[in-house]
Amino acid sequence: MAERSIPAPILIVLHQEHSTPGRVGRLLQERGHRLDIRRPRYGDPLPETLAEHAGAIIFGGPMSANDGDDFVKAEIDWIRVPLRENKPYLGLCLGAQMLAKHLGARVWEHPEGRAEIGYYPLLPTADGTALSEAWGVSWPSHVYHWHREGFDCPSGAATLATGDDFPTQAIRAGQAAYGLQFHPEVTHAMICRWTVRAAERLAMPGAQDRARQIEGRFLYDPQVSLWLDRFLDHWLEPPKAAEKAA
Repeated sequence: MAERSIPAPILIVLHQEHSTPGRVGRLLQERGHRLDIRRPRYGDPLPETLAEHAGAIIFGGPMSANDGDDFVKAEIDWIRVPLRENKPYLGLCLGAQMLAKHLGARVWEHPEGRAEIGYYPLLPTADGTALSEAWGVSWPSHVYHWHREGFDCPSGAATLATGDDFPTQAIRAGQAAYGLQFHPEVTHAMICRWTVRAAERLAMPGAQDRARQIEGRFLYDPQVSLWLDRFLDHWLEPPKAAEKAA
C-alpha cells in the first residue's frame, strides 16, 4: 500500500507577539499542514522561495501598508515570491492591502474617518458569484471586519466582493492569490479579546459596539465557517495551466 504523502507546510506571517492564525490555522492543521509561523516585525526572515511550502498567508495587524517601517516594506516586496512561483497566497485585512499595494493599487483611509469594526454585508460581484458556483458554496452574507483603511482593486486583478464604506472586499490576482479585507479566521475568543484590549476603537465612526458584534457572530458565523472551509480547499489547489486554458 502506497504511503500517504505529508502535506507541505503553510507559511504564516503574523504581526504581533501574541497573534494567532485562529480558525484558519486550525483548519489547515486539520488538513495535515504544519504551520511555519514567522513574525518579520520581530526579526524572523521570510523564505526566498516557497518551493518547500504549500502556500503563504499574511494576516492582519495594527500597522498600515503605507507605513515606512522596514518590515512592512519587506513584506510587501516579498509578495513577489508567491506571485512569481504561482503558489497559493492569501492576504487577510493588512495582508490583502499589502497584496494590493505590491500590485500598484492605492491603500487609503476613509475620507470621513469611518471604520469597519464588526459584521457588515458582503456583496459578491459577477466574478465572485461564478467562483462560488464553481466551489459549491455561497459567499457569506455578512463578514467580520476590524479596519480603518481600504484598498483599490489592482489593475489586472478581479474584484470578487464589494461593500459599502470600503468597496473592495475580496480580490483575486491570477489564479492563486487572494486578498480579503475581512477576517474569516476570527474565533469567538478573538472577538472578545479584540473588543476588550482595543475597546477605544469601538468609538470610531461606523464601528459596532461589543454587544452587536457578539450578536453578529451568532447570526452570521455559521455561514462564514462553511464558506471558509470550502474556500481553503480550492485555495490550496488552484487551477492548473490546462484548466486555465480551457
